[in-house]
Amino acid sequence: MRHIAIVGAGPGDPGLLSCAARDALRGADLVVGARRLVEGTGGASRAGALPALFEGARTAVAARAADVAHALASDRDWVRACVLMSGDTGLFSGAEGTARAVADEPGLADCTVEVIPGISSASMLAARLGRPWQGWRFVTAHGAACDIVGEAARGGTVFLVTSGATGPAELCGRLVAAGLGDVEVVVAERLSYADERIESGTAAAFADRTFDSLNVMLVDLDGACARPWPWATPGIPDERFERGRVPMTKQEVRAVALAKLRVAETDTVFDVGAGTGSVTVELGLLARAGAVYAIERKPEAVELCRRNVAAFGLDNVRVVEGEAPGALRDLPAPDAVFVGGSGGALAGIMDALRLRAATCRICLTCVSLETLAEATRLLAAPDIEDVDICQVSVARAERAGSHSLMRASNPVFIVSVRLGRASGVLAGGAS
Repeated sequence: MRHIAIVGAGPGDPGLLSCAARDALRGADLVVGARRLVEGTGGASRAGALPALFEGARTAVAARAADVAHALASDRDWVRACVLMSGDTGLFSGAEGTARAVADEPGLADCTVEVIPGISSASMLAARLGRPWQGWRFVTAHGAACDIVGEAARGGTVFLVTSGATGPAELCGRLVAAGLGDVEVVVAERLSYADERIESGTAAAFADRTFDSLNVMLVDLDGACARPWPWATPGIPDERFERGRVPMTKQEVRAVALAKLRVAETDTVFDVGAGTGSVTVELGLLARAGAVYAIERKPEAVELCRRNVAAFGLDNVRVVEGEAPGALRDLPAPDAVFVGGSGGALAGIMDALRLRAATCRICLTCVSLETLAEATRLLAAPDIEDVDICQVSVARAERAGSHSLMRASNPVFIVSVRLGRASGVLAGGAS
């Protein structure tokens, strides 16, 4: 039976390989991996070139899992093969995908697969800095969307694997734009190679720099306490938003509505009739790894919403100027929808949402009895499930001389549902 070893090659220096990894490479008939590892094009390391360990073996350059499996299946004249993976096999590695691709390849059905871990760039950088890494959060910007401002809102220390398009300068520029230019950053270029370079500085200092494409970052965000809302709880105080003359969903109603909507971190969410953007901002903070679309038809409200979104440093929010339901046509399928204002087109919004998604959660707020009556009529459809209606009455204390009197706000009905069996989405509330 033939054997495939998926080997974590570490940062690139062969001196960092484990004995098991060295033995696998020395005994291989075929070695497959990215060009930097297989051909040694990444440059000289402190202990020489990695290809010296498997000199005499046939090699194939492939990085994508499907390409690796194809390279292994195309060459039948081997007994022991190695697949080289940059860094460690368990940290933002292609090892898992490669193992699946091998298992799905009929020409490799006779092969056993072994995974040999390596030293990650994270553990190596920690060693270089003389500090532990067990409390770090690990994020990738390599071929994946990275919300660095959202990470800043969580605080702590973040280790980032970056890519050419989303490198240190781009990420630091986003921090600067969010008012976090003083955040401490470490950029490590070409770890383990002879020309390794590690620099510390602020995000502002690195925002206009050029770095080698082979790099990682460490961002210390505990000092990023200037963020507008550092807590995980919804219900941001009303005074934190710029309001103008645009209607706004009040803090307590907003908190209850968001709890009913149940937004997940990776959700795609609509705020229909976004108004000031108070609900939009809260949704953006909740769906940090997702996307929020704020739909608003009034130009004054559109600009106000954009200013509030910018004030909270949210780059996962897109403000769409237009009127629902037409403005929903080109948007992706939502997981949750909040209707902050229907403009009398609630039925049309519901129909448009049914065309966008197979299922979604909806929350809508009604101030008038007429709107509540329309909503309950529309929500009697057979594809509407889990209907929940509650009324929120809020009173706030106001000083009257030497006493405090409770001044009541208008009661608000909050309707939450799930659009399920047919297909669709709905949500509502004045935002």
